[in-house]
Amino acid sequence: MIKTAPEFLKDLLKKFPFEPTISQEIMLSKLVDFLFNKNNNGLFLLKGYAGTGKTTAVSSVVNNLWRAGKKAVLLAPTGRAAKVISVYSGRQAFTIHKKIYHPRKNKFGALEFVRQPNKHTNTFFFVDEASMIAEAQASSKLFDNGSLLDDLITFVYSGANCKLILIGDTAQLPPVKLTISPAMDVTNLKLKYKKDVTEIQLNEVMRQHEDSGILVNATKLRMAISNEDPDTFKFEIKYADIVRLIDGYEIEDAIHTAYGDNGVEDTAFIVRSNKRANQYNNQIRIKIRGQENEISTGDYVMIVKNNYFWLHES
Repeated sequence: MIKTAPEFLKDLLKKFPFEPTISQEIMLSKLVDFLFNKNNNGLFLLKGYAGTGKTTAVSSVVNNLWRAGKKAVLLAPTGRAAKVISVYSGRQAFTIHKKIYHPRKNKFGALEFVRQPNKHTNTFFFVDEASMIAEAQASSKLFDNGSLLDDLITFVYSGANCKLILIGDTAQLPPVKLTISPAMDVTNLKLKYKKDVTEIQLNEVMRQHEDSGILVNATKLRMAISNEDPDTFKFEIKYADIVRLIDGYEIEDAIHTAYGDNGVEDTAFIVRSNKRANQYNNQIRIKIRGQENEISTGDYVMIVKNNYFWLHES
C-alpha cells in the first residue's frame, strides 16, 4: 500500500493515460498533497475550461485511490452529469440529492427530503459540474434547509475524515438568478463555510483536443466575452468536427447520419428559439422517426422532479 504523497504522485503519473500538461502536473501534485494531508477542514476547488482534462485527471486519481487505502464517492448536480463522469471514470456516480437526502412523509402526509447522516469514513467526495450547485433556494421547502450547497458541505464534513473536491467550469452558466456560482467562489467557501480552500485552474487545452473546432470556437468566444468585446467573435468552420448545413435536405441527411452513428439519445439539435425548436421537433418526428404527433413508443420523456420515495436503497 502507498503511504506517502510523493510515492502516490509518482505512481499516478506512470499510469496517466496521456502525457499530462504542465498545469495538469501542478494540479495532480496539489490534489495528491490534499488527499494525504491531515487537515480535515480542507476543501479542494478545481476549475478548468472544456478540453483542459479535468475529468481525465480526476478519473485517474479516483481509480488509483485504492492503492493508498483511500475511498472516493462521485457526485454531480444532475443525472446527466452523473452519467458523464460515471462513463469517464468507470465508477458508479450519484446525483447529490440521491446521496445526501432521505425521503420521508411529514405529519401532514406530504413527502419531504431531509439530510441523512454521512456514514462514510476516510472518504473523498468528488463533485463534478459544481458550478450548477445553488447556494440558496428560498422558495424551496421540499429539501432540508433549501440550500443544496449548505447541505452538501454539512453532509460531507459530518463524516469521519471526509473531505470535498469541487470540480467545475467558471465559463458555464451559474445557477438560476445568480451572477456567479457560489460553489466556484473561493471567498464564499472560505468566509461563509470556514474552509481551508486549495484552488487551482487548468487552462491548457490537451493536445488530443487542439484540432476540435468546437473547443477552438468556444475558447475564442469565452475570451471575447471576458474582454467585454463579444462582437469581435466570428465562428470558424474549417474543422472536421463542424459541418455547415445550407438547406433542409442536408439537415435531414445529417440527422439521419447522427442517429445512425450516435443514436437518438446522444444526438442534440440546437436552434435559436422555442418556436423553431417545436417546428423542427415536429418535422423530425414525422419525416425521420416516422412517429405521430401523440406520444408513441420510443419517445424519451423528461421527468422534471426526481422522486426516490418508492425506490429501494442501492
